[in-house]
Amino acid sequence: MSEIKFTKMQGAGNDYVYINLFETEIPDPVTLAQKISHRRYGVGSDGLILIAPSQIADVQMIMYNYDGSQSEMCGNGIRCVGKYVWDHQLVDKKTLTVETGAGVLSLDLITNSNNKVESVRVSMGIPELKGLNIPSTIDQDSVINYQFDFADFKLKGTLVSMGNPHFVTYVDDVKNTPVESWGPIIENSDFFPNRVNIEFVQVVSKKEVIQRTWERGAGETWACGTGASAVCVAGVLNQKNKASVLIHLTGGDLNLNWDGPGTSVIKEGPAVEVYTGYWEL
Repeated sequence: MSEIKFTKMQGAGNDYVYINLFETEIPDPVTLAQKISHRRYGVGSDGLILIAPSQIADVQMIMYNYDGSQSEMCGNGIRCVGKYVWDHQLVDKKTLTVETGAGVLSLDLITNSNNKVESVRVSMGIPELKGLNIPSTIDQDSVINYQFDFADFKLKGTLVSMGNPHFVTYVDDVKNTPVESWGPIIENSDFFPNRVNIEFVQVVSKKEVIQRTWERGAGETWACGTGASAVCVAGVLNQKNKASVLIHLTGGDLNLNWDGPGTSVIKEGPAVEVYTGYWEL
């Protein structure tokens, strides 16, 4: 029986299993993602991320959710890609590009005294605000504080795509918000043909918010980098926060900045290697 080497990594508690396709091949990544991500019978993670060669960037990131579905991008996952390729000597520069399902993104690696990456600054790209391009069924140039009628409840939400779709809604008490019951209903609503990620946000001040995330294909996760980017954008559009905002997620904190339409969202946060092991195929 053959085996493959994997590395468990996490960014603000958003954890993934990483496999280096420079060294190995994966015949069935969908099945592997489902098995290796299982919290009881596998390694346990929010999904599987493959690090592969790219013809248009320094490396390529291929992402699978816990349920085996593919996702375009993960803001926490891509920071760990940056740490992996530097710490494992796949690249020799601290500014690099990564090909993702949401396009090519630029990373700045911040190293410690041991020359290991401890945090990563990511240019997340220009957010898409047009309703049909999220994609959603709302035909508006922007969908800001729009009231959505779901099966058993109504919520006002702002739609943002960071290469993947996000629904951002504001609540008074995020800790006691029924994320686990509302999340799957919103995710699978007819409003969103490709499903959607949901961010529940409590405003602390103009410079600080708290976020919980229901992630498409994974359920509630401890952090979501593209979701935090969407929260920053939605906060500026709804005048809830300033251009620069500190976002508290269940797994840790992220710093975000967005200077308005036509500009890229900038995100900075930690990247941590947990351990390396071998998985039997």
